[in-house]
Amino acid sequence: MSDLFLLRGKKEEEKTRLPPGQHWVDHILGWGTEHRAIVTEIPDIDTGDWVLQVEGSVDQPMEYSWEMFMDLPQVVSVSDFHCVETWSVKDQKWMGVRFTTLMDDVTPTRKAKYCFFEAYDGYTTSLPVSELAGDDVLLAHRLNDKDLPRSLGGPVRLVVPHKYAYKSIMWLNRIQFSERDKLGYWERNGYHNNADPWRRQRYK
Repeated sequence: MSDLFLLRGKKEEEKTRLPPGQHWVDHILGWGTEHRAIVTEIPDIDTGDWVLQVEGSVDQPMEYSWEMFMDLPQVVSVSDFHCVETWSVKDQKWMGVRFTTLMDDVTPTRKAKYCFFEAYDGYTTSLPVSELAGDDVLLAHRLNDKDLPRSLGGPVRLVVPHKYAYKSIMWLNRIQFSERDKLGYWERNGYHNNADPWRRQRYK
């Protein structure tokens, strides 16, 4: 097989994995440094003070300390990352807790159809529970073998690879399961609630 054929094959593969209107960059842009801080400044939360509240339509509401969170089963997942500002990054290696593991811990009720997420800086977003069931949807605390930096959402952020990154909330603090959807910050300000990069669902 010729090198030219291999090169063409690689380029075709990259085209199929890149959503329409996106272009590749070599790393995720840091919030407030390479990427302008639009909503707020970076919250100063360390692992000793961090907690994650999970409540709403669940049988077992929980408040996780850092130690409790780290005691949950940890996994590694490699996925591409797509920002609504038209840039994407290949093969990001995340480590954290699968969202389904968290659901097993709190046991959502049958009426729980949506999750509303809140960050330490006041940012919010929401997703249907059905969109959070994939093995690659994580509550991540490491990226590419390093602790997740504050500029990228540390101590813990949500990672939902099949959505634009405004759904992958940084500095995660609270999750509420509910029967009805509640729009988050960007969704109330003109961004598309579905956020599917393959359908270019950037704005309403």
